[in-house]
Amino acid sequence: MTKQLVDNICAETVFESLYNRYSKNLHDFLYYKYGEQYSPKDKVQEAFIKLWDNCKQIVPSKAKSYLFTVANNLMLNEVKHQQVVLKHRSKPVKLSTNENPEFILQQQEYLKSYQNALSKLSEEQRTAFLLNKVEGKKHLEIAEMLGVTRKVVEYRIYSAFDLLKKELEGFYIK
Repeated sequence: MTKQLVDNICAETVFESLYNRYSKNLHDFLYYKYGEQYSPKDKVQEAFIKLWDNCKQIVPSKAKSYLFTVANNLMLNEVKHQQVVLKHRSKPVKLSTNENPEFILQQQEYLKSYQNALSKLSEEQRTAFLLNKVEGKKHLEIAEMLGVTRKVVEYRIYSAFDLLKKELEGFYIK
């Protein structure tokens, strides 16, 4: 019985001892490798949270390598994210458009008529339609979310299409 407690990272004392033993070394490793700009303290905390979430699958002898691997991967993800942010910041911001006021007015009017047409749909049709077209959910995912069959979801979406086509001229959605 005591061997199970020692081998179980989920035990508070074992987890605390692992934290006390490895947190500073892990922080220093991340700090020296990546620098302060990527928040090594936060990555250490996230690595220990992941260790806690997976405490039943990891034995204490593998905890150190798990922590260092997870923390390093978190840092690599952060570095990649910062590179993407930097890439998008370096692109010039377009402050003017080629759209004329008439186009903008037509766009606003179409949006109002679209919202009006959506309001005429039943709640079930609107929900299925928006989950599919706006959020990009598959028919099966929507069926599971709503607790209905896939065929019901398909019917709701296609009947919503029919109503929207009748209400809006030139309505087309992929």
